[in-house]
Amino acid sequence: MTTHTNANDTLENRFMASTPATSSKIQLWAGRILTGIAGGFLLVDGVMKMVKPAAVIEATVKLGYPEAAIVPLGIVLTLSALLYLFPRTAVLGAILLTGYLGGAVATHVHASGSAFEIVFPAIFGAIVWGGLWFRDSRIKNLLPLN
Repeated sequence: MTTHTNANDTLENRFMASTPATSSKIQLWAGRILTGIAGGFLLVDGVMKMVKPAAVIEATVKLGYPEAAIVPLGIVLTLSALLYLFPRTAVLGAILLTGYLGGAVATHVHASGSAFEIVFPAIFGAIVWGGLWFRDSRIKNLLPLN
């Protein structure tokens, strides 16, 4: 069986040929709202880790991390969230946040967290990518959910 592959239909061409514009204003606004919710929540979480109130220290140490790890985690999360919130670096930010949130899932599994504690970071990862999917046609081309 012979398959014919159009040279212009490679994944790279599909991704690079499209523009960040979406097909409708409703989708664009849905993407902005999801991005704002996820980005804002993660940004606040990162800043709180850098401020280190007692509740953050207690929760982080309870999960098995040393107190000295809290500020570096906050810096990584804050920078990743900022990258996600700026359109030119949103994809890089989403990739970094996916890694961070995957680590959160692993941490809660390791600490025998509740089902909610384990699933919550994964849901936030889906919201992060959902926000991009709605507002950036390049992501729609990469992940067509028709």
